[in-house]
Amino acid sequence: MLSRLCVSRSTFTVTQTLKSPVPQKFVPRNYIVRNYAREPRSRLATRTQPTMWERLMAPAGPNAFSLGKGALAGASAAGLVALCYYGSGVKPGTLQEAHLWPQYVKDRIKATYGYIAGSILLTAGSAITVFRTPALLNLVARNGWMSIIATMALMIGSGMVVRGMEYKPGFGGKQIAWMVHTGIMGAVIAPMCFLGGPVLMRAAWYTAGVVGGLSTIAVCAPSGEFLNMRAPLAMGLGAVFAASLASMFLPPTTALGAGLYSLSLYGGLIVFGGFLLYDTQAIIKRAEMHPMYGFQPYDPINSAISVYLDILNIFMRIAMILSGAGGNKKK
Repeated sequence: MLSRLCVSRSTFTVTQTLKSPVPQKFVPRNYIVRNYAREPRSRLATRTQPTMWERLMAPAGPNAFSLGKGALAGASAAGLVALCYYGSGVKPGTLQEAHLWPQYVKDRIKATYGYIAGSILLTAGSAITVFRTPALLNLVARNGWMSIIATMALMIGSGMVVRGMEYKPGFGGKQIAWMVHTGIMGAVIAPMCFLGGPVLMRAAWYTAGVVGGLSTIAVCAPSGEFLNMRAPLAMGLGAVFAASLASMFLPPTTALGAGLYSLSLYGGLIVFGGFLLYDTQAIIKRAEMHPMYGFQPYDPINSAISVYLDILNIFMRIAMILSGAGGNKKK
């Protein structure tokens, strides 16, 4: 209606000006109408800027994972510097003190890493078995809240059962619970076999390199050098866990979802790398400090579970990055 009014007013003004001269200080009557008609257009033009929520939910750009990749590159560089620094022998580390350990300390550390190796083998065997069994694979790969809650309950519950049982040398109830727990973890990661054998093999080699390098840093560093990292690592783990839960509700195709997924993927890799440094030195300290004739024997299973979970989380994230889920797909 306003546009029609402006057109009629303009026609009337033109016909009037043809009959009589226009005064010098003449202001057309349709001046106010024209401005009134143009003002909403200008207001609409100023409202074209997207809101904050629209920006967060916009499609993710090509550099959505750049921050995570940069943080991972910085952490890798810091790890190489630490490896060169502690490996050069500037400070006397745990490796230089190893010849002073009594035999029972060496046996404890050996037993602990034996359980770590056994956990990895049992997990790999369980994952392959579940992947080759369609009924079990359909059960663990099923989507939905009930499946997610049941899976988390099994993982957390079996881990608590293993840690809560008393250790006795030989083969007993704790060893059986440990095998069940590692089997459950293997069943949970069985759907990752869809990534393909070449990707998983490369991820395994990369994980071996990362774990070997970080373990070397922990052994070459002074005893207890990384044991004060527990509080910052716990805070980082909380942030990674929150980002993982939030990314379940937001697809990684949005800017906010890509940022949360990047934090869960790359940030989790950095956090669990730090936990590997902490847990490695904690194993050594626990083996040294536990009394030889204590009321309870030294428990290598509880010491092994922490490092085993660190290795498993590092492997899963490296496999996801190599598969292209971390923004590495070639276009």
